[in-house]
Amino acid sequence: MRNIFILFFLVLNVLNLNAQKVYSVNYASNSDIKVFVCKYESMADLVVFKEKYESNARKNEGRWFFVDYESMADKKIFFVKYASQADLNVYFTKYISKSGWKNREKIHLFY
Repeated sequence: MRNIFILFFLVLNVLNLNAQKVYSVNYASNSDIKVFVCKYESMADLVVFKEKYESNARKNEGRWFFVDYESMADKKIFFVKYASQADLNVYFTKYISKSGWKNREKIHLFY
């Protein structure tokens, strides 16, 4: 019974690990996700708020913390020049309340 409880707890923790610590790589071949920055919020799949502190970027809600080293990141992203090259279109907002997914079909990219 105890082993089942421990297994259940570990599975829940794994499901709660959402990739929100990101690192911007220099080459598309090194990235997990190719990202295009939209000019308008209405064009985005995800509205992103840049967090100042790592501890605030813990859920898959569009609150990203950019880490200094690739090994610290949950996801490596590469910023592309054209939307057609991207896996995900993002819009950076100044307001935390506006962050979040607009296209929930792409939410799997950050799990």
